[in-house]
Amino acid sequence: MKVLRALVLAALLPGAAWAEAVCSADRVDLRWAGGRESFAVEVADDGEERAQGLMFRTELAAASGMLFVYEAPRRVSFWMKNTLIPLDMIFADATGTVTRVHAGAVPGDLTPIDGGEGVQFVLEINAGLAEKLGIAPGTVMRHPAIPAETAAWPCGG
Repeated sequence: MKVLRALVLAALLPGAAWAEAVCSADRVDLRWAGGRESFAVEVADDGEERAQGLMFRTELAAASGMLFVYEAPRRVSFWMKNTLIPLDMIFADATGTVTRVHAGAVPGDLTPIDGGEGVQFVLEINAGLAEKLGIAPGTVMRHPAIPAETAAWPCGG
């Protein structure tokens, strides 16, 4: 039944694709007990790009997102000022292991969204997708920005 559910979800989500062995800078792969997914991503890996994020955008394709990359693990906090799209925020540690999922961040809300300590990667996707797919703490992600020597799921693995 889980396989059928995953196949149905993959068919329903535009651009949904199973993760392949090859990593690329414009995709992030996620794997969890119930399945796998790959998202086309823009990478925000410097202060200016992280500050801008997805602000002022009116849409985000279903299988797309933004990957925030920090130089080292830290406590991170986000808000939705000038963000027009409801988002799920997926927080991960230095190994690419998801530590927290904040579902349904509200556009324009100034309330800080705390990702917790030890966060090095944050993936923002359309609100509702994390729950629909089953992405939760313990999910692992892979991307070339996650060093192979520390990655829970290294590129090529």
